[in-house]
Amino acid sequence: MTAPARVLMSGATQRELADALAALQTDAGGFEIVSLEAARAVGSHAVDAVFISRDITGASTKTQLGDDLLASYAVMRRSNALRWVHTHSAGADRPIYGELRARGVTVTTSAGANAAVVAQTALGGVLALSRRFAQSLHAQHEHRWAPLANGPLPPDLAGQHAVLVGWGPIARTLQPWLTMLGLRVTVVRRSAEPAAPDVPTLRFDALASVLPQADWLILACPLNAQTRRLIDGAALQRVKRGAMVVNVARGEVIDEAALIAALQAGQIAGACLDVFEVEPLPADSPLWHLPQVMVLPHSAGHAQGNRARVAALFLDNLKRWLQQRPLINVSE
Repeated sequence: MTAPARVLMSGATQRELADALAALQTDAGGFEIVSLEAARAVGSHAVDAVFISRDITGASTKTQLGDDLLASYAVMRRSNALRWVHTHSAGADRPIYGELRARGVTVTTSAGANAAVVAQTALGGVLALSRRFAQSLHAQHEHRWAPLANGPLPPDLAGQHAVLVGWGPIARTLQPWLTMLGLRVTVVRRSAEPAAPDVPTLRFDALASVLPQADWLILACPLNAQTRRLIDGAALQRVKRGAMVVNVARGEVIDEAALIAALQAGQIAGACLDVFEVEPLPADSPLWHLPQVMVLPHSAGHAQGNRARVAALFLDNLKRWLQQRPLINVSE
């Protein structure tokens, strides 16, 4: 008799999804839940699948890992039987997932679960930068009355050109909102296949050709070999002087030192940044002090409804995995 598949998850997730897991036991075949707490207690536990839920990641960042996340990594590295890992994150660019893929482990993500929330944050960044909220908040902290009428007035959004890098669920949600505000949108993605009707579309390697016309550079792409440092110093110098940058992708998509220099020189007029090369953002980073910059602590995708959406994706994939059907959101 074949042993049931062993699926590692946190005890809290096991309790939260108890009814759905029990239904899957009947519908899709037998499996055994191994709680992270049990795996940590014995120091070693062979598993076939792992669910990295938000509570396991906790307050971890890519450079500062919490105990539960480290314990999960240890189990995954020890488990020769491991075949599949699902993460609550929309991306799987952390080094551990590269290690697992190199071993032949399938890694799936929760891409799409928080797409609307991240797109709302990006749109909020566009509106806030356009209306110079960052400068107004800076003046507020100094108890200084600084109406926009006292300086050069901000241009209307209508008619401006936004270069939207990426065409995943976030960008696909954001693009019509930008169009609704009257912006002209050009999409830059992996292929030149039209992103949407009447939306000019370029490949990543053609990005430089459109940057001189960009009033807005909005980054919503995954981090991979093509997009790492896609926006380097040369790219920032090609962007129209006075353009704005919104980054809800990954910090490593843009050369942070070059961005700081471009902001300080006025080449880039403002930025709304949710992600950074090092997280938490070091206290001595100039980004904290630039009045035209909005620093968001990697929070663009956080919302109350995410947990249920991620759980639904995981449960769907668990059923598919047990039935040996193709999985959704497989990371390359």
